[in-house]
Amino acid sequence: MKKCGECSGEMKEFESKTPEGVAYSYYRCSSCGEEIVDMRQLHTVAEKYRVMKRYSAKLSKWGLSLGLRIPKELVRKYNLKREKEVIIVPEKEGIRIVAT
Repeated sequence: MKKCGECSGEMKEFESKTPEGVAYSYYRCSSCGEEIVDMRQLHTVAEKYRVMKRYSAKLSKWGLSLGLRIPKELVRKYNLKREKEVIIVPEKEGIRIVAT
């Protein structure tokens, strides 16, 4: 059992996700509310962000709309095909594209 560095209270483990959907666990003190993430978790989340941020795309004008070119590595990974429909989910900080 982990003890809080601030008040020596009991630290309980919780699960959460970043706004981009990266899962991680953290500890919260049941007495004072102090929250900590261990270094292993920080490294795991940082590596997932590096992979997520590796891809960039340019928007192009298509008529009155904008088109997004998806890098071929992601096309292969998610088995995307020409004319295949995807779901676009608006979120607070951006959009999520979900292959159907």
